[in-house]
Amino acid sequence: MKQLSLEQIVNCGVDRQTAIAILPQVERWLAALPAVECWQQLTRHILKPDCPFALHELLYETTFSDWDASQKPAPAWFPSQEEIESTNIAALMHQLQIASYREFHAWSVQNRDRFWEMTIQRLGIRFRQKYTQIVDLSRGVEFPQWLVNARFNIVESCFQAPENSPAIVFQQDGVLSTMTYGELHALSNRVANGLVDWGFRPGDAIAIAMPMTAESVAIYLGIIKAGCVVVSIADSFAANEIAVRLRITQAKAIFTQDYIQRGSKQLPLYTKVIDADAPKAVVLSLDISVSGTLRSGDLAWQKFLSSNERFDALATASEAYTNILFSSGTTGEPKAIPWTQTTPLKCAVDGHLHQDIHPGDVVAWSTNLGWMMGPWLIYASLINRATIALYYDAPTERGFGQFIQAARVNMLGVVPSLVSIWKTTACMQGLDWSAIKAFSSTGECSNPQDMLFLMSLAGYKPIIEYCGGTEIGGAYITGTLVQPAAPATFTTPALGLDFIILEGDRPTNKGELFIIPPSIGLSTTLLNKDHHHVYFADTPSLPSAVRAGLSDQFPNQPVTPQVNPPLLSLRRHGDWIEHLPNGYYRACGRVDDTMNLGGIKVSAVEIEQVLNSVAGIYQTAAIAVSPPEGGPSQLVIFAVVAPDRQQDKATLKTQLQKAIASQLNPLFKIYDLAIVDALPRTASNKVMRRALRDRASSTSVFNK
Repeated sequence: MKQLSLEQIVNCGVDRQTAIAILPQVERWLAALPAVECWQQLTRHILKPDCPFALHELLYETTFSDWDASQKPAPAWFPSQEEIESTNIAALMHQLQIASYREFHAWSVQNRDRFWEMTIQRLGIRFRQKYTQIVDLSRGVEFPQWLVNARFNIVESCFQAPENSPAIVFQQDGVLSTMTYGELHALSNRVANGLVDWGFRPGDAIAIAMPMTAESVAIYLGIIKAGCVVVSIADSFAANEIAVRLRITQAKAIFTQDYIQRGSKQLPLYTKVIDADAPKAVVLSLDISVSGTLRSGDLAWQKFLSSNERFDALATASEAYTNILFSSGTTGEPKAIPWTQTTPLKCAVDGHLHQDIHPGDVVAWSTNLGWMMGPWLIYASLINRATIALYYDAPTERGFGQFIQAARVNMLGVVPSLVSIWKTTACMQGLDWSAIKAFSSTGECSNPQDMLFLMSLAGYKPIIEYCGGTEIGGAYITGTLVQPAAPATFTTPALGLDFIILEGDRPTNKGELFIIPPSIGLSTTLLNKDHHHVYFADTPSLPSAVRAGLSDQFPNQPVTPQVNPPLLSLRRHGDWIEHLPNGYYRACGRVDDTMNLGGIKVSAVEIEQVLNSVAGIYQTAAIAVSPPEGGPSQLVIFAVVAPDRQQDKATLKTQLQKAIASQLNPLFKIYDLAIVDALPRTASNKVMRRALRDRASSTSVFNK
């Protein structure tokens, strides 16, 4: 029998009189109700957001104390029938007369062309010339052609909401402001006209290195309206990293800002752009004017902007590039991944179905245009006729939570390490987040305890775990609002695509995940690497049952000896996934040496190149290690150092951290430094990072 004592509740930080009042009711529910019903009663009537989180943990663990451990965390949110019926997924299921979600997902991958056509029609995507065929697979799934013969500009589909509807709500200097769809449309037109007036032509690459602001959203949309290509660069990058991205893309101009305001600090940005030897720049200023301090050829924002608020967006083919983003591999140079006109459709459809974004919803995600979730936020919000919520300061403090409250955010996206900060500092306690209907988490592996904490902040709302990549345009595995949500677990492959988990070439419940293409959103080219080599070369063979099923999905495609093999290709992604007995999934990190730190992918080589230049360092190996209880990976450095530095570990760690912050990214934090005599290497002299990872995981690195 499940029992609790008064002292257990008081020890959670609950006032004794309150504990005396709630204990009898809690005991009755624990004794009389099944675990799921008991938990629902507790979350509705006892566990309010202002309760100490320790009480939430105690009651969750007690309620599910007899939960089968092999099933991993018990669900902490269960949708009511009313909540299910209100979702976009339910609307599509009713239209198709499909009874269960599992059947719906199976239908979406067995009828991929019809799935994408239905969702494109549902979102009202605007075409100047409609497609003649949803997908042409005559070259195989590695090179699909989506929306054959279509001509359109995807930005036009971002402006279907009424002009007076709020497109962006933002907070700067403590003031909540709104930009309507009409105002955003006009400002993006002024940007497009400004580019034409400055002599830029369709296809030119134009970089953006700015915080996520109302202006940067308008700039992003204006560049694409003009038929140019956005080069996305995170504002946190050091000058040399900005320079690499400008060089790879041959960018002809850059939009930037004089500095970034973080609390009382002003972090220089324009000077980093200058140090990167950037092409001519348009500079926004937080001051009244910076025109007197600009390089020759650069323009202040107000001087660049055209006064013409009308612009006819350039219609192009579906495969035309709109955005170049970057994702690190393991070679030291980031992969340059082009997004085409169709990639935003993946963003919008995922947002429509998985995050369940509706017209008028307010969507917040602390991100940047340099990472895929920045463009994702634009398309998933605007194409679904929702409102983007942007907070201009750091999301780590209470001010961000107050903004979420004031803006009445309905869908809040997070990175797990950010939630961990909120939990440690208790900075979000006591806020009214009742408007939130769902959270979504991406960027790194989640910790179940932290995700339970996040759910508790809004009176237990679901978390849509969302894992994919820049080269996918969204997720390959995620959750829904029609399935119970268990902390830190996924419930389903994304609608419209599927995957298989293999150990070697054998299906398994825990192993490397391979995507079964095709899907809108999946990249087909890289600017600076061999796309086939990165994603398709030497992938395992499909099991015969899957091969037969995949062939059946495309009965109208030509089948020849040349076409049939690529039609059945698996696509490498590099994630290690566990399929749980209850049908849910758990992310177990990366297969290769690409690390995920604070939601940002970076290769070990990039970090090591920076650290190896520090005085007294002979060699380093950078690895990411997940805590035993799960959660975001932590950066651990193994270093071979000069004899006179071996006794000064703390100082050396500080120096290495400064090197990473100044030359790579200040968001990458060293968790631990291990000084070693030598690095383990293979016969071909490659560092055995897996051995180091195993060593770190088996020691007391997380029990310091």
